[in-house]
Amino acid sequence: MDLTGARWRKSTKSGNNGGDCVEVADNLPGVVAVRDSKDPTGPVLIFPVAVWRAFAAGVPERG
Repeated sequence: MDLTGARWRKSTKSGNNGGDCVEVADNLPGVVAVRDSKDPTGPVLIFPVAVWRAFAAGVPERG
């Protein structure tokens, strides 16, 4: 999948612990891309939008 136009942002589910962050790109048609913020050129996971929403809904908020 071509991720050239992906706009990455820190996930709202990531904590404020200074490095253990997940970045998501949810501006791609039909999918959400996920990567480790510490390795922006590393592997990317791709999820269908409905699957990502179901997963994110089950992740508790961090404080």
